[in-house]
Amino acid sequence: MSSITTDQGIVHYEVYGRGRPVILLHGWLGSWGLWQETMKYLGRYYRTYALDFWGFGESGKKRETYAVQDFVSLVEQFMENLGIMRAPLVGHSMGGTVSLSVALAHPELISKVVVIGSPIVGSSLAWPLKLSGNRSIAFMLFNAMWAFRLGIRVASPFISRDPRFPEMMDRDLSRTTLESFLLSIASLHRTDLTPLLDEIQIPTMGMFGDLDNIVSPNQWKPMLEGIPSTRIERFKNAGHFIMLDEPDIFIETLKDFLDDEPEKI
Repeated sequence: MSSITTDQGIVHYEVYGRGRPVILLHGWLGSWGLWQETMKYLGRYYRTYALDFWGFGESGKKRETYAVQDFVSLVEQFMENLGIMRAPLVGHSMGGTVSLSVALAHPELISKVVVIGSPIVGSSLAWPLKLSGNRSIAFMLFNAMWAFRLGIRVASPFISRDPRFPEMMDRDLSRTTLESFLLSIASLHRTDLTPLLDEIQIPTMGMFGDLDNIVSPNQWKPMLEGIPSTRIERFKNAGHFIMLDEPDIFIETLKDFLDDEPEKI
């Protein structure tokens, strides 16, 4: 277990492997633990970092805001603290939205971006996630957390085929605060990156599961239309958690993109 200390709180991360750096970012209500299998594989070829956003996992939880832009700042500070000059970002769900936002705000830091089931437009979130950004509803859920966690367990087979998924979600939910739960999803709901996508000049890849019921699987369309150099991969038999539903195809596709050297002009 490793961490860095920032003015805004502690950032927990895990690192595995040697070589060029790759940074993995989790989604809403998640943690670095989502990436354990990915790290085991990529670590044979890359120095792979997976971090917890403020308010999630083992990172600090004493903040007033947990907006997408806060997490952009977190990634910038993380790279500066660890001396990472430039690296690809791989983000799942909210982590992918953050990755694209970092590439827009700090293009000198990011060499490639991979987004996995990520909302480019916040209105693409499923209606339960939109409702979770309402303070009264979030407060009600947290006052009946046992029922919420039970509901997630019941819904788990409809979200991911991986039998480990219910335990993973339950563990991560137990480490989430009301404020990080509420403010991060509310910020994500307000996000719309489409007017800015043509500013992204680095290679990007969007990975989307056709069975995704958390974020609209059609979010590949604004990426393809807006980003000059983008690659889209669709997974017919996967939902929101492609790395769990189709792990072999997922990791092969990811490594192929990371290995591919862009043509020099």
